Amino acid sequence: MTADSPLTRESFRRLHPINVPRSVPQLPDRVWTDEDWDRIRRGYRARDMDEKWNVFVEADVVFMHRSWTGHGVYEASFAPVADGEWRINSAVVEADGERYRSMGAEYDRLMMELVISAIVLGEPATDLRAGLVELTARASGKSDLPSGVVQHSVLGLRSGS
Repeated sequence: MTADSPLTRESFRRLHPINVPRSVPQLPDRVWTDEDWDRIRRGYRARDMDEKWNVFVEADVVFMHRSWTGHGVYEASFAPVADGEWRINSAVVEADGERYRSMGAEYDRLMMELVISAIVLGEPATDLRAGLVELTARASGKSDLPSGVVQHSVLGLRSGS
């Protein structure tokens, strides 16, 4: 397999499908370009123990699995919306609390977009990261959570990655 070859389900040692799928009611508004979609279709493999996500695509569905457990967390179905543009038109999240604890629809929308934008595409995603910190702080009841800790613990990204 070359560096540009897409990752597939078979590229990973162990993957477990979503056990209890629940529809994600809030989808990202973002529209991705054809170039973005080409990169997304190549997928992403966690490079070390600090990285939390593995991503691959089958047909037009992006599968996002936790790297340590292999558990599926999100499945986002993409569709073309205009010349050279793609959007998520439906998605599901793992609803089995033993596998994944969602913090709500807004969090799931944000997390899906963050995994795709920051991890797969390597974008700074500054606004998305700030939103993640805000939602996590709100859910924890603490207003002084350091952004780097939140991002690393949830996304597997160090601050500034």
